[in-house]
Amino acid sequence: MRVQHWFAPVVARLKAANPYAVDSALAALVLFAVSLQWLFPDEGGDPLSWQGWLLGAGTTVPLVWRRAAPFATAWVVSAATPAMAVYHSPPPDVMYGGLVVLYTVAARCLPWQRRLMLAGWLAGVSVVMQHKEHARPFEYAFHLLSLLCAYGFGSLARVQRAYTAALEDRARRLERERAADTARAMAQERSRIARDMHDILAHAVSLMVVQAEAGPVVVRSDPERAEAAFDAIAGAGRDAMVQLRRILGVLKEEQRKGSSGHRPQPGVAALPGLVRRVGESAGLRVELRTGGDQRPLPPDTEVAVYRVVQEALTNTVKHAGASAATVELDWAEDELALTVTDDGRGPTGTTGGGHGLIGLRERAAACGGTAETGRGPDRGFRVVVRLPVATDRQAAPG
Repeated sequence: MRVQHWFAPVVARLKAANPYAVDSALAALVLFAVSLQWLFPDEGGDPLSWQGWLLGAGTTVPLVWRRAAPFATAWVVSAATPAMAVYHSPPPDVMYGGLVVLYTVAARCLPWQRRLMLAGWLAGVSVVMQHKEHARPFEYAFHLLSLLCAYGFGSLARVQRAYTAALEDRARRLERERAADTARAMAQERSRIARDMHDILAHAVSLMVVQAEAGPVVVRSDPERAEAAFDAIAGAGRDAMVQLRRILGVLKEEQRKGSSGHRPQPGVAALPGLVRRVGESAGLRVELRTGGDQRPLPPDTEVAVYRVVQEALTNTVKHAGASAATVELDWAEDELALTVTDDGRGPTGTTGGGHGLIGLRERAAACGGTAETGRGPDRGFRVVVRLPVATDRQAAPG
């Protein structure tokens, strides 16, 4: 553990250093090792000559460019090494430059370059040893295995570098995907909040406007009715504030941590109250009809049903000039068909393309359903939304 703790920072510093500086130091070290055999020859060995030293330098100096031009460096060292071996008797004990260059070729060159250089070195070493020194079998094994080990370490370095690059690329792609997912989730959440706030405010303001317009008309002739109108305005405002607090509460930190201090958003069970409030506040006859057996809905679909009815009735109050509206819930085995019709003026430019109807279609799509709007069977305006009721559906945010 201590060796690894000491070695890791050294490797990190070498990787961060200038490659030419590192390779120049490596070349100087290899030249020193090559020169030792002739600076301190064995008994009867050849002393170092300037020609021999130049040939030794030819096997080491090119290592300075081993990373910039690995294949060219390998050719220069490959030519200088046998020349040094032939010139001297005996040849160098260890082919330091050859080991370094074979490692570099295996780590950085193309496949055909790697195979060519390995085959050339194995063949060249065998020929030189056979015809120059008639070496013993263990010397063949030593030199050939040394070359194979250097090549093997270079291959491992190449594989490790490729693996590291693949991991880094994967990490970058995952980071980009996480950022894109986060941006999409934020956009979907903003869209959901915008739809909810539009539905709440449009519904409440529409009811308040209707009552505010009727109040001055009856304030003298029918004070009780005027008082009821003002009460309806206050009730619509309070209901809107409650729902807005509920929606904005999910943005608070305690809500994200699982706080249950906020009531859930309204769903199918709240439709009778919604229908009653609209009827009382806007003077509109609203009837709620239910067919089939009610089935459980995912939470987002529960909210979508309520908001769709709320938006449809709001459009009826604001634009249709209707006297009556009908809300129908038709429960089937795999879907809920929700229909809202009125007896008003029918489709107009305002009712056909406003932000509310766009949000209505977005709600249905977010829950895996569909929405259709247009003229009713007789006249007036009709909204038809079909939503799946399967409880194992993975609902989209919305």
